[in-house]
Amino acid sequence: MKLESGMAAVVTGGASGLGHASAKALAAQGLKVAIFDINDEDGEKYAAEIGGTFHHVDIMDEQSVVDGFAAARAANGQERVTVHCAMASKRGKTLGWDKEKGGYKRLPTEEYEFGAQGILIASYRVASLSALGMANSEAVNEDGERGSITLTASVAAQDGQIGQVIYGSCKAGVNGLVLPMARDLMDMGIRVNSVMPGIFATPLMLGMKDRNPQMWDQLNASVPFPKRLGHPEEFASLIVQIASNSYINGHQFRLDGAIRMPPR
Repeated sequence: MKLESGMAAVVTGGASGLGHASAKALAAQGLKVAIFDINDEDGEKYAAEIGGTFHHVDIMDEQSVVDGFAAARAANGQERVTVHCAMASKRGKTLGWDKEKGGYKRLPTEEYEFGAQGILIASYRVASLSALGMANSEAVNEDGERGSITLTASVAAQDGQIGQVIYGSCKAGVNGLVLPMARDLMDMGIRVNSVMPGIFATPLMLGMKDRNPQMWDQLNASVPFPKRLGHPEEFASLIVQIASNSYINGHQFRLDGAIRMPPR
């Protein structure tokens, strides 16, 4: 799909990290980008910087997402590109040692449910609501393509570490959405893909550089090549390529410098 000036895009989690880089890269292609986030201050600032719009959207809330798409479409037109980077989750082992009471304690089902809502269900929510809008729009190229949806998984989907039973399994579920959803939407000309980033230098990770420089150096050294954390701009570059290459469909991309995560 040729990315043309004035085409609309939606990026969730666009107020930081991978989402911010993706929004910036799509705007550089001439797209009108709507940022969905709960961080109003940075969302407004970054939207202004790229000539886009900001919409306070909580991906955990159905009506919030519905309203966000309605507002973005009213401002920019029907999105042709959607990139879902936002998520919410918790961390914990299936069983952990209870230091106070002794014996093992189980990770509460409610905490797993929170992660499933914040990763897997939110991914379906954003993708399906975007697809509904795309399906009712006019096809604009010779392939009859109406849009591209890219979800964010993680290398943890394949290399889930200790303490990542929620995150790893739900990100694997995101990958599991891709092919059946792409097939569901093939007659509407809507593509669905996912990206599995490895360790990237997002603001969360960059905070470690000062707090624990030894751990920071170890993380960089753990990447086979190049021996550094990924740059958000490298993630965003792949996002642009996926959106612009109509033959990329139903695929899950690892973007990780060849890293394979150890158990811990």
